[in-house]
This record gives sequence, structure tokens and C-alpha cells, in this order.
Amino acid sequence: MTTNKAYSTYQNNTVNTASSGELTLMLYNGCMKFIKQAMKDIESNNFEAKNTNIQKAQNIIQELMITLDPKAEISKQIMPLYEYMHFQLKEANVKNDPVILEEVLGFVTEFRDTWKQVIIQTRKQNYTKQGAQI
Repeated sequence: MTTNKAYSTYQNNTVNTASSGELTLMLYNGCMKFIKQAMKDIESNNFEAKNTNIQKAQNIIQELMITLDPKAEISKQIMPLYEYMHFQLKEANVKNDPVILEEVLGFVTEFRDTWKQVIIQTRKQNYTKQGAQI
């Protein structure tokens, strides 16, 4: 039981100390996890769990939509993709269609991979700036 408490404390600390970029990356990873689990749930005819996992993925997509900066030009391009993914998750849930989930998983994976590269580039730039100041 203490192992679970220690892990829970670690998870809370990870979230509480993460940058906004790292939090976004965590959201993408969580969304991917829930979609993959929903696909397994469909395969095993566990429709209650499938519904729960798809709803969790939908909630994450909604959170990503809310956090977009409407002033940023890129947000105007990303929002329709998020809306499409959200709609497709609803369709997959109603139709129990793993093919639709696979499509959404592909989009989320692309977003996650791109976001990961943004974080890496930002860290490199910050490191270079800090090195120049010393």
C-alpha cells in the first residue's frame, strides 16, 4: 500500500512541477493511452469500459481546445482538427468502431510527436541563451 501512496505522490509532484509545455505533452500521452485502451475494450466487448475511456479521451481533447490561444494564428488551424477528433471519438463510441479510434490515435500521436519536438527545440534555445549570458 505504501508503494501506491509513494507513486501517487510522485505523480502529483510531476504534474505540479511540470511546465505548461510538459503538461500539454502529458495530456497527449493520456489521450493516446485512453484511446488504445478503448480499442482493447471494443475487442473484448467491454463496452462500459470503452465508453469510459473514450469519454476520458474526449475530455482531454476538450481541455486542449480550451487551452488554445485564440490570438495565435496556429490555433485557428489546430482548432478544426481538435473538433474533428472530438467528433470522431463520439462516432467511434456510438459505432464501436476501432478503425475510427485508430484514425484519431494517429492524429493525437502526430500532435504529441510535434509537441515533443517543440519542447526539445525550446529547451535547446533556452540552454543556448543561458550559455551566452554566462
